[in-house]
Amino acid sequence: MTVYHFVGIKGSGMSALAQVLHDLGYQVQGSDYEKRFFTQLALEKSGIQILPFAEENIQSDMTVIAGNAFPDTHPEIVRAMELGLPVIRYHRFLGDFMKRYTSVAVTGAHGKTSTTGLLAHVMGGAEPTSYLIGDGTGKGIVDSAYFVFEACEYRRHFLSYSPDYAIMTNIDFDHPDYFANIEDVVDAFQQMALQVNKGIIACGDDEHLQGIQAKVPVIFYGFAEENDFQARNISISEQGTTFDVNVRNTYYETFTIPTFGKHSVLNALAVIALCQYENLDTEAVKEHLATFGGVKRRFSEKIAGSQVIIDDYAHHPTEIKATVDSVRQKYPEREVVAVFQPHTYSRTQAFLDDFAEALNLADKVYLCEIFGSARENQGKLSIQDLLKKIPGSELITEDNMSVLKQYETGIILFMGAGDIQKFQVAYEQQIELN
Repeated sequence: MTVYHFVGIKGSGMSALAQVLHDLGYQVQGSDYEKRFFTQLALEKSGIQILPFAEENIQSDMTVIAGNAFPDTHPEIVRAMELGLPVIRYHRFLGDFMKRYTSVAVTGAHGKTSTTGLLAHVMGGAEPTSYLIGDGTGKGIVDSAYFVFEACEYRRHFLSYSPDYAIMTNIDFDHPDYFANIEDVVDAFQQMALQVNKGIIACGDDEHLQGIQAKVPVIFYGFAEENDFQARNISISEQGTTFDVNVRNTYYETFTIPTFGKHSVLNALAVIALCQYENLDTEAVKEHLATFGGVKRRFSEKIAGSQVIIDDYAHHPTEIKATVDSVRQKYPEREVVAVFQPHTYSRTQAFLDDFAEALNLADKVYLCEIFGSARENQGKLSIQDLLKKIPGSELITEDNMSVLKQYETGIILFMGAGDIQKFQVAYEQQIELN
């Protein structure tokens, strides 16, 4: 039996795929940097071996799955090629793998991970469903009918996929280190749409998705009346959000989700539309929408005395606005304190004013130094450029997290896609020590 060796196994997609293959009975191992990542806990629980990078890891009985972040000059990839082994890029492998199932790709500039996690939970309550989520979570179920996966638009990687269905949550300009402008992003999604085989579930409230062209039916969802699936009569309680769904202007059913914010309703509406289109049991859909526990690093809450600490992956102005909106709905009387770490210099430069506008929705803002990436570790601007645009904002470091203690009943919101978690850990340790 071949051994699947993952080069960069701690990557969120790679970790999830390794878990899927492991669950299906394949022999799986991988290598990565020795620095600890939040994705490796699930690998360790599954008993999947994680090795430090070394060309000696590559043996003659292996198929190598290479993470997209690692070039062909990586020592392990070079060794695999010398031995004549199959070396398959992550997105190429995934594109072939999904052909075994009725596949559902979840894509969009924002909301991919939350929607994929919700869809996997809900569909899995009605039919056996394997899934791959961008928070590093994957599950392979033998004889599953469906495969639900997150499809990333970065570098047009999702064009390696020809899924049966695609949920498209929105189109927005992001990844300015790759995409030239919003038109370039729209073009990528349009190409993706033409590769879908059965149907597209698209947010009709998104101006860019309204014009999407496809060879298959496009079902629109949203708040506007012209959508095929429309959310109406939205009400909020301590338990979450309840709303009615109309299908082509006819009442269908009432659903409750344990989350808050308009984006949460839209994510649920996309899932409801897909499940209804596939004729999955409505009562099972209702039940599992109401019991979804969320995904990693998306509005993850902890109670710390009289404070609430929230960890969220938000790293784009649109995502920050959505996260703050969720906090305001769930905790309308509480002070919101944002601790934000910009992710990449190019994104910070491109959205400087938009970041300032979004962060100003919080009551108080603390900024961490910009987190570079493997692609760029410096830029033309610094964190001071953003600080100047946010009145009353302050720079925060791991050494002075104690300033957050003054917000005795505050919601402390840590946001970012870099290593913002180390700031949260530093603060939590200070709370425990004092």
